[in-house]
Amino acid sequence: MLLILHEYTTTNKLNMNLFIRQILQMKKISLLKPFLMCLLVMVVEISIAQPASTPKNWYQLDAYRDGFQGISLAQALSKVSGKKSKTVVVAVIDSGVDAEHEDLKSVMWTNPGEVPGNGVDDDHNGYIDDVHGWNFIGGKNGNVSGDSYEVTRLYVKLKPKYENVDPSKLSKADKKEYETFLNCKSQVESRREAAEANLAAIKFSEKFILDGLEMLKSKMGDQPLTTESINNIDEGDSKSLSAAVAVAKNVLESNEEIRSVDQLKKLVVGEIEEGKKQFSDELNYAFNTAEDKRADIVGDRPDNVNEKYYGNNDVEGPDAEHGTHVAGIIAAVRGNGIGMDGIATNVKIMSVRCVPNGDERDKDVANAIRYAVDNGASVINMSFGKGFSPNKDLVDEAVRYAASRDVLLVHAAGNSGADNDQTANFPNKYYLKKRFLHSNKAANWVEVGASTPFETPNIVADFSNYGKKGVDLFSPGVQIYSTIPNNEYRFLQGTSMASPVVAGVAALIRSYYPQLTASQVRKVLLNSVTEVPGQMNVPNQSNRKSLKEISVTGGVVNAAKAMDVASKMKGRKKATGTSGNADGNSTGPKA
Repeated sequence: MLLILHEYTTTNKLNMNLFIRQILQMKKISLLKPFLMCLLVMVVEISIAQPASTPKNWYQLDAYRDGFQGISLAQALSKVSGKKSKTVVVAVIDSGVDAEHEDLKSVMWTNPGEVPGNGVDDDHNGYIDDVHGWNFIGGKNGNVSGDSYEVTRLYVKLKPKYENVDPSKLSKADKKEYETFLNCKSQVESRREAAEANLAAIKFSEKFILDGLEMLKSKMGDQPLTTESINNIDEGDSKSLSAAVAVAKNVLESNEEIRSVDQLKKLVVGEIEEGKKQFSDELNYAFNTAEDKRADIVGDRPDNVNEKYYGNNDVEGPDAEHGTHVAGIIAAVRGNGIGMDGIATNVKIMSVRCVPNGDERDKDVANAIRYAVDNGASVINMSFGKGFSPNKDLVDEAVRYAASRDVLLVHAAGNSGADNDQTANFPNKYYLKKRFLHSNKAANWVEVGASTPFETPNIVADFSNYGKKGVDLFSPGVQIYSTIPNNEYRFLQGTSMASPVVAGVAALIRSYYPQLTASQVRKVLLNSVTEVPGQMNVPNQSNRKSLKEISVTGGVVNAAKAMDVASKMKGRKKATGTSGNADGNSTGPKA
């Protein structure tokens, strides 16, 4: 995005209205990490600023009553008002969760078998002091913050074998692996070059825009930052000042809380720093082919896929913004008058950390799923993904294990605007090895694309992955307001946000209709979507298509309809007192 700003500064004429319009259109992720980043939005579109006309809780609203394509949550809760519910444990496999957040600490899962801080594995599950969950990318020497991408790790692994090889002398099997090596090499080198260029552009733009804001502050004096005061500014021939004025006008239209240049500057600096960190991390971690430091921190053997008992109990980790945001969408305390309300009631959040700033490792993902299952989760949210999965069979076995224990898995489809039927995105619902008389797809898996608050033809988020076979449904994933660490809140967007919306609805279903199995809950979710008619804009495509052509269901998740469908479905299992290691019953919300 800042590359556009750089290009405009080198032209003779600066059309700032055109500049703003083009900047606001540049919201697609291309070379950025699909999970954790959601969307990298810098400088102009400040903190994914929420339009004043769109409520913070739009994604929970009703299309007909409120005019926003949300999930009809109020209507769903009214249907179960006064009805008894069972406590449901939802595992958030992610970057970490701030367990002390004001809107989350009372809904964090607490392991009843552990005595906190005594250094003993009281419940004998193999994990010492796992009070609120477990961290598979930490150890006695701290935590993994950044890690390489899988494509980088594969390139490093294959490089000694193929760097100087004569391809004409390779066997048929080796030629196939050699092609993989060349593909990885090309990706790593080109994306590292792109990161270097983007970081340089951000640093250039930083001075450009901050100089403009200083000039704007000088001209404004003590005046409050308003549209009227901005319109009276004489920009002269300063492109920096023109850019600052354009940014100020845009922010004033979308953010009612900004009323001074100092406040504006704080937001801009924050976004610039986030952008610099993004591309610095790509250079230092994601595409860094130097020695892998993970083993020194975690203390495991990264290539030993049979290891299970490693890590530490720090479920927050060094950067828990993404995971905390996800947890809040699912379960932030409802009706407490602070922050925001989550979707589910009578729910506990289990934090299982295995996602660094970089690609998660298959070994950690498999162990995270198994940990969540063994410790009582009945819904698992997974807002992460990658393009290579060298040990997919290991993850597949964990998915099968979850299915055998009646656990539902909800997964974000990805943010690269790609067709998942054509482009690999892992983990996914397809088993690498099909078993005799069994489906090649996991029956306990829901794949989620992102939708917007907007009407046809813009219902699909312009960054969202899709797929007639690979993506089950869409869910609100744009301008989502939720919790972040240190008792703060923020708008983020991505399929990372769409997935926990569905996980929250799934938790509601499992709480009020505990006789339904995981596969039945999946059917409920898919059979109760709001079908949105018409032809839609498809990410990175020129031709419009119906939602049915780019997803299994052709619709957006709807909590109210889901509760109706669930109430009429005959359960396949006996109701139990709770889901896993949770507390007992409660009475539903009084709607």
